Amino acid sequence: MKGSPSDEMILSYNDVVLRRYDLTILNGPFYLNDRVIELYFSYLPSCYPSQDTLLVPPSIAFWIMKCPVAEALKDFIEPLHLSDKELVIFPVNDNEDVGKAEGGSHWSLLAYYRRANKFVHHDSCRGMNSAPAKQLYRAVGGYMGQCGSASEPSFLEWTDSPQQENGYDCGLYVMAIARVICNWHVNCKNIDLTELWFPGVKEQVTPIAVAEMRGEILTLVKKLMATNQNS
Repeated sequence: MKGSPSDEMILSYNDVVLRRYDLTILNGPFYLNDRVIELYFSYLPSCYPSQDTLLVPPSIAFWIMKCPVAEALKDFIEPLHLSDKELVIFPVNDNEDVGKAEGGSHWSLLAYYRRANKFVHHDSCRGMNSAPAKQLYRAVGGYMGQCGSASEPSFLEWTDSPQQENGYDCGLYVMAIARVICNWHVNCKNIDLTELWFPGVKEQVTPIAVAEMRGEILTLVKKLMATNQNS
């Protein structure tokens, strides 16, 4: 039996596979799925190259958050080399069903910055994902240091994070904030450990800028598709 046309693969980029259905999601207005966010997280390092930055794919962040066996989590996290990273960005999803792929109804962002030894949670919907963000923080916090010698990182719920104006743009806010943070990390020369990237997020992550990201990512997908066809 042939698969649905919406399941047709249209792009493979850095091990991320995009389906035709994902273009429908991007044309919106729809809630973004794992694949779209993973594609953008995979692409961002090419815009802001840094050996000490890690953008964690949604599926891996979710597995870390929900892994029930401590020893299995340790073996899984080790290849990520978290202790070598200055900046680590995790997408957070509120899916409670580990058996359900692409579940949940809300995305937020959790960022760790080593120099401040701090996790910062950015939620575009009034802290809706505070509980899963803290669950992820508790699961991964002990793995951020080197050989357990670092002090326990702190957690900050940044209550001044830009807020979405609808029920479906949370994934876009995650990507927009991730872009600001990566730019800040690569290009900011005078780092204030109390302000971090916050001024840039407040200035640049506006409802208009976030809405425009759908078109930007659609353009990016078409560009990557054309590159694949010509290679």
